[in-house]
Amino acid sequence: MGTATPEEVGRYDNIIRKTGGIEMKPTFYVTTPIYYVNDVPHIGHAYTTVAADVLARYKRVKGFDVRFLTGSDEHGQKVEKAATIAGETPLELADRVVKRFQALWERLGISNTDFIRTTQERHKRGVSHIFAEILKRGDIYLGEYEDWYCTPCETFWTETQLIDGRCPDCNRVVEKLKEESYFFRMSRYQDQLLAHIEENPDFIQPKSKRNEIISFVKEGLRDLSVSRTTFNWGIPVPGDPKHVIYVWFDALTNYITALGYPDMDSEYQKFWPVDVHLIGKDILRFHAVYWPTFLMAAGLPLPRKIFAHGWWTVEGQKMSKSLMNVVEPNMLVDRYGADVVRYFLMREVPFGLDGDFSHTALVHRINSDLANDLGNLLSRSTAMAMKYFNGVVPAVHEMNDSDLAMKSRAMEMVGTVDAHVNELSFSKALQAIWEVVSAGNKYIDDSAPWVLAKDPANSGRLSTVIYTLLESQRMIHSILSPFLPETSAKALSTLGFPGNIDEESLVWGRLEPGAVVLKSDPLFPRVELS
Repeated sequence: MGTATPEEVGRYDNIIRKTGGIEMKPTFYVTTPIYYVNDVPHIGHAYTTVAADVLARYKRVKGFDVRFLTGSDEHGQKVEKAATIAGETPLELADRVVKRFQALWERLGISNTDFIRTTQERHKRGVSHIFAEILKRGDIYLGEYEDWYCTPCETFWTETQLIDGRCPDCNRVVEKLKEESYFFRMSRYQDQLLAHIEENPDFIQPKSKRNEIISFVKEGLRDLSVSRTTFNWGIPVPGDPKHVIYVWFDALTNYITALGYPDMDSEYQKFWPVDVHLIGKDILRFHAVYWPTFLMAAGLPLPRKIFAHGWWTVEGQKMSKSLMNVVEPNMLVDRYGADVVRYFLMREVPFGLDGDFSHTALVHRINSDLANDLGNLLSRSTAMAMKYFNGVVPAVHEMNDSDLAMKSRAMEMVGTVDAHVNELSFSKALQAIWEVVSAGNKYIDDSAPWVLAKDPANSGRLSTVIYTLLESQRMIHSILSPFLPETSAKALSTLGFPGNIDEESLVWGRLEPGAVVLKSDPLFPRVELS
């Protein structure tokens, strides 16, 4: 295996102990939020899911046994209301809408290993169990609640939290509700949560979001209402079915119910705690405050990392249905292709910051990065292999300083990308790859194979140059495969290196002399803005 982080070493050692010394792959568990079915898939959903997919694919290349979970959040008052308006049952609405997400993930090449729905029996069983467990431990009690409720956010607010009498999160109208409710003693875990955050600097990332949560918790945690009686579409409270379990308590538990919880001998034992929850910053508080305190109350381990990324605006404006500027990912795939969308999302904005979408910026990435740089390098290299060596990978002769520099850059790229991906710095990882792409194009210009080919005495030198070009691209497309899976598979086949990509693919010299090189069609045709 390659260099592992201390966390990965610990996970590997745990597996060895659990299996009685039988060597197994180290594990890696990554999740997206489960997406609400009363919504249409937009660029924000695609952003989180593509990021999780890149991470999952990369860890597979590095030899990890990967669990990658996404899914759908199907309970709550919003779904119940929407179903009533549509003249169908909540489950009929969920069955219809969930297919939109599943179809989009397939189109984007998402390699999730599981898709959980909160209406599945495995999930409902796990939620009922953890609720009953916390109730038994005395951290859930029956009381009465009265406060301002925002139905779209499924959240209660105090008078002082409202902004101009409206929901502070979505600015919609709230209504005063008073009802009997079960409460979770979240206040009991304030100090324990703060201590955990301070003792584990990577628990909440990026740092700005960590500071935001520390500030929120220090203001004081109130006990949390975790049941509702004003609607029926949800999981009943164990022993008191007139109450429905609060939708966030229900939804957050998906991360362990998908692993078979409460069966501790299931995938739960193998993969929990999760390595990283990837989320949008709008749901940070639920993941970094509610979820850890639920787990503490149930006596379960906490996530290793919660990473909140930014929002996408559209040409400087917030996405909204009223402005009719919601970017629909299916349309982008239709127009540009899945790998282009994946590349743009991961390259355009540092992961964790807000980003702005525009077709102009996307087309620039296609024409500059993908067509001019990456595609042109492959076209030039394979064309010369066809012309000078009849499409056969040549043997390597003595390497000079420029060859060794190209080799060194490709090898250094592997370590640099590894460090950036482990930090979830996807744009920096791609930048590091593109530096080698640019170096490859410069290497062609400096080596001038067309000049070498004029003199038979230079045949050994020409052979070395072409091999160096082809092999450096084999490494580029191997490490690029988590980002651009379809493109990399095509490029590697063209280079005479078809088959699975693993950690050994990231070592120099795997391209065998004598392998057959194919003529490369343009990987990415240039696009004109319409």
